[in-house]
Amino acid sequence: MITILKKEFNSFFASPIAYLVIGVFLLVNGLFLWIFKDDFNILNAGFADLNPFFFLAPWLFLFLIPAITMKSFAEELNSGTIELLKTKPISDWQIIIGKFWASLLLVIVALIPTLTYVYTIYQLGKPIGNIDFGSTIGSYMGLLFLAGTYTSIGLFTSTLSKNQIVAFIISVFISFFLYYGFDAISNSLGNDLTIKKIGINEHFKSISRGVIDTRDLLYFLSITVFFLYLTKMRLDNA
Repeated sequence: MITILKKEFNSFFASPIAYLVIGVFLLVNGLFLWIFKDDFNILNAGFADLNPFFFLAPWLFLFLIPAITMKSFAEELNSGTIELLKTKPISDWQIIIGKFWASLLLVIVALIPTLTYVYTIYQLGKPIGNIDFGSTIGSYMGLLFLAGTYTSIGLFTSTLSKNQIVAFIISVFISFFLYYGFDAISNSLGNDLTIKKIGINEHFKSISRGVIDTRDLLYFLSITVFFLYLTKMRLDNA
């Protein structure tokens, strides 16, 4: 598994993918949070908090994480190297988990520079240090669980087609539906909370409040494991 993880992670930086993902993520966040004169601009908000960042990041992840994972198995299937990979003395689960952690690690690398936002908010607060660390830590944890869920979805969709663009589009669609689709259905039915709780957004917002509820953790872990299991089933039939 470690070998697969290293191989996949190094392959990201051997191509433009890693640099584009990290660059686009930081550039878009930087523009909206600090440059553009819009509702997300922290400097124009009148109070110092990172809520705009934690609102934007999940939507950026919807496109960036599928861009990371779209080649994971689609490229292997297209080139035929999946058969060679399966003859190695490693199990399908080791291949899947190795690719999963390599993709998730790249997302973590993209998130690390955003810790400077925390320091900036800390300094901008009146008095200095007036920041809700509980909510901030919870929101970062929520982003990590969200990234893990999107990554597992992306790995699964990359087994559905040899075409990376097709895998990307399917991943974006499934991730978007799970993140916002149930909210939209709930709103159309008069804000049905039961339906809303099926979606990812409600659980992400719950963790972002700084209260770590085991139900939210189990929700994210269940979705992640479910899509990794579907990926395993697809590999068995590949």
